[in-house]
Amino acid sequence: MGRNRRILVPEARKQLDKLKVDVMRAKGYSVDEERPDSVKFEIAKELGIPLSEEYNGKLTSEQAGKIGGPIGGNMVKEMVRLAQEQLTKEKQ
Repeated sequence: MGRNRRILVPEARKQLDKLKVDVMRAKGYSVDEERPDSVKFEIAKELGIPLSEEYNGKLTSEQAGKIGGPIGGNMVKEMVRLAQEQLTKEKQ
């Protein structure tokens, strides 16, 4: 079963890209604001994984996870932190 890579609220794309830029910069990566997905190439290079701009069908699931995991994982951690912060403010 394939994954659906579309976001549920297309209008949120700009903010999600900004979140990715902010989170990955905080982790020490250089991220182009115009191309926030480019950070995956920096991570792949750091890990020695041969990621290219074109066809990447020869990558294993493990390799793909090692590239995308830090990006998505750090974004989720930051979203949880922001939600907790907002809930704390609402309780006061």
